[in-house]
Amino acid sequence: MDSFKNRATEAADFLRSRISYSPRTGLLTGTGLGETTEALHVSTVFEYRDIPHFPVSTVLSHAGRLLFGHIAGRSVVVMQGRFHLYEGYSAAEVAFPIRVMQELGVRRLLVTNAAGGLNPVFVPGDLMLITDHINLTGENPLIGSNEDGWGPRFPDMTCAYDRELIGLAEGAAKAGGIPLRTGVYAGLKGPSLETPAETRLLKIIGAEAVGFSTVQEVIAAVHAGMAVLGISVITNVNDPDRPVPATVEEIITVARRAAPNLAKLLTEVMRQLDDGVSG
Repeated sequence: MDSFKNRATEAADFLRSRISYSPRTGLLTGTGLGETTEALHVSTVFEYRDIPHFPVSTVLSHAGRLLFGHIAGRSVVVMQGRFHLYEGYSAAEVAFPIRVMQELGVRRLLVTNAAGGLNPVFVPGDLMLITDHINLTGENPLIGSNEDGWGPRFPDMTCAYDRELIGLAEGAAKAGGIPLRTGVYAGLKGPSLETPAETRLLKIIGAEAVGFSTVQEVIAAVHAGMAVLGISVITNVNDPDRPVPATVEEIITVARRAAPNLAKLLTEVMRQLDDGVSG
């Protein structure tokens, strides 16, 4: 963990020397959701490959850029694209950008993803507010010696998704006329999609959406003491009794179609953040 701490510090120092403010909120966009940054007034852009020790996105529709700017007058750092275990990255590497944000002083993380729906009332394009998650990846970014300066050895996960931020999102959705589902997100390692039997199992254990991301970053963020808001875009609905093959292209198309509503929701949430924390 010491080496990851040093690398995160070096990356943060590199970025800090090139930006004029310290963002208090981080935004992580998922597959097909780069368009959610349209409300961002960009001040500085970095390619992932130019940031010391930063991983590089290898997945279609993940732009691989770190943006600094303002949304609704609030300072923010935005990841256009993330990293996944199935790309060959370790859990600590997947969560590395969260550690860099932590070193920069970020205290709040808004995380989005594209997910398969498991609740039969969901329809493609729905937004689902994540109320909890199930980590089925078999991985955890906290494995190994604990970096005490980052957080406690055994972080409590009973409220991984911040109740106050959930309330803000629900209020923003209602005010903006944006339909908003709620549910539990199951994180798998991927990259193969679920079999019908796996889909049945996920429904039995209480999951309402499933994807290949998010849980590693959220664990690291909770360890760091950040307040977390998670939103899934439901790109397809999995019916184990009538399975329909899903393609990456279709998933990206649906995600992009839902991006304007997601951007509207996130912008209103950002607008409601108190100035003392958001910067």
